[in-house]
Amino acid sequence: MAGTLPYTEDWQMIPWPEVERIVYRLQQRIYQATKQDDVKRVHQLQRLLLHSWSARLLAVRRVSQDNRGKRTPGVDGVVSLTSPERLTLAKELHHLDKAADPVRRTYIDKPGKTEKRPLGIPTMADRAYQALVKLVLEPEWEARFEPNSYGFRPGRCTHDAIEAIYNYIRLKPKYVLDADIEKCFDKISQPGPTGADQGSKPSSNRPNRRSNVICINSSNSFANTEVALKRP
Repeated sequence: MAGTLPYTEDWQMIPWPEVERIVYRLQQRIYQATKQDDVKRVHQLQRLLLHSWSARLLAVRRVSQDNRGKRTPGVDGVVSLTSPERLTLAKELHHLDKAADPVRRTYIDKPGKTEKRPLGIPTMADRAYQALVKLVLEPEWEARFEPNSYGFRPGRCTHDAIEAIYNYIRLKPKYVLDADIEKCFDKISQPGPTGADQGSKPSSNRPNRRSNVICINSSNSFANTEVALKRP
C-alpha cells in the first residue's frame, strides 16, 4: 500500500530513496486528482499522506538535517536532534491536534534601511509539523498556480523568472509593473480563535480598490487580470 514503509528504530538504516519515492507517488496522485477536479479524492489522498510514516520521516529530516536554518533555535532552545530524538519526533507528528508553541521573536536588518524586520522562529517540532503540512498541500496548489509564477515554488528560482521576463521583452519593449504593499502582513486584520478581529478596525479612508494588472501567461501573450487590493 502507498505510504507504508518497514519500521525501523535506527535512523541511519532508513531507506531514504524509498521514503522519497513513496511520498512523491502520493504527491503525484494528489496533483492528478486536483487537475481532474476530484475534490473528494484529493482530500482522501491528503489525509493518507498526512498520516504516512514516510512523510513524517521526511518532514523531520528536512527540518533537522537538510534545511540551512536547522540550527536556529525556537523558544525551547533546541538546535539539533540525535537520531533517536528524530524518530521520536516523527512518531509525535501523528498527533495533529497539538497546540503550537510560541515563536521566538527576533529582528533582522533590512538592507539599506535603519528599521528592522521582525522574524518569528518556531521550535524545531513545530517546523516539522509545518514541513509535513507543506508536503501535503504543495501538490494540490502546484496544480492550481499560474504557470508564470516563480516565487517559493519547487524546482523554480530567480533565474527562471529572469529568463521568462527576458523572453517576453527581448523582441518588443513592454511596460513592467513593480508593486509592493508596504507592511502588508502587518496591516491585515487577523481573526482570533473566536472569530473576533484581532487587528486594527478598518476605517472609512481605507477602501477596497480594484486595479488592472498586466501579467504574462503561459500562451506567450499578455492578459489583463483584475485583482482586489487594499490600501495600506
